[in-house]
Amino acid sequence: MPSTAPSELNTRLARLRQHFAERIVPLWQGPGWNAELALPFEALDTQHQPLPPQRYRAMACARQLYLFSSRIEQPGAAERAAALFRSLQRHFHDAEHGGWFYSIDAEGKPLDRRKDLYTHAFIVFACAHYWGKVREGLVESTLNAALEIVAERFARDDGLYEASLGEDWSDLASGPLQNPQMHLAEAFLQTLAVREDAAVQQALVQLCTALQAHFIEPAHGLMLEKPRGSVDNWFEPGHQFEWFYLLETSSLLNGSPLHASISRAFAYAEQCGVKDSAVLSMLAVDGQVLDPTQRIWAQAEYLRALALQPGSETRLLAQLTAMEERFLHPAGWYECRDGQGSVSRHDMPSTTPYHLATCLEGLQRLE
Repeated sequence: MPSTAPSELNTRLARLRQHFAERIVPLWQGPGWNAELALPFEALDTQHQPLPPQRYRAMACARQLYLFSSRIEQPGAAERAAALFRSLQRHFHDAEHGGWFYSIDAEGKPLDRRKDLYTHAFIVFACAHYWGKVREGLVESTLNAALEIVAERFARDDGLYEASLGEDWSDLASGPLQNPQMHLAEAFLQTLAVREDAAVQQALVQLCTALQAHFIEPAHGLMLEKPRGSVDNWFEPGHQFEWFYLLETSSLLNGSPLHASISRAFAYAEQCGVKDSAVLSMLAVDGQVLDPTQRIWAQAEYLRALALQPGSETRLLAQLTAMEERFLHPAGWYECRDGQGSVSRHDMPSTTPYHLATCLEGLQRLE
């Protein structure tokens, strides 16, 4: 971080890193780990006890694979990442139809057998990241298989991707949704970060071109959650900030029409969607608050996006303070607060450390 930055900013950032390393990651090495299935439990309670397992999701497994193959210093992280990669294949891969099931039940049997883009995007993302660390042939072959499935099964003629398909790839008429497209773009970017891949590069550019055409609200440049013109559409400030980070940090996408739109939307998302340092959940295009819930993942996305904004030291300090004082506690973190600021969700999901890890990675550019 530049020497001109306030010392309190340095201190709070260091405390966030320490809390993540000492209070959050160890939860998923100990009480959050189901050793019998070699999978993370879906969530822990405030006493670090697993909530009674109803399901295990492939997406959650993939997010934890990313976590334990990222730049953390925890002993046993490499072994945990290897176990998670094996479990992804062992529990969720559909040997008959290809692709990966959405979830399995508490006994390890397929539960929701549908094939959804969100899950497959995270499998691409995690396998690309993991392969970048270990360079093992089996990991790259899994990455290639996931990319092939996405291209052959989910891709549409308009450059977008179907959100959900049946177990046998039958059409469920789901159409495209914003969030899976965003995480697919993130997965493509991660693939390009670890290898040259002309097909993935082309797919990424086509996807962003299609999103600009079908999902961007023209007045403010907002990324909508459903295609433009859909009934009861909305936008989420957290997703505006997440998109901004992805586009701003990509040499391929920086300067694209989509990047220009999202850059324009940043100020509007801040103005309408951040109140007293709290990132609100859902808003109408006119700025009306539809859901004032404050979620830790959205706070994390706003933090790393602010790190890319010139002259943002004051806002960064406010957001680091809000993260520490409102969302972190000695036993871990608070997942959600309601519109009045009261804790509205007390469990700690296994998927959240992914957002905190990517946030901390983004904040490294301040150093």
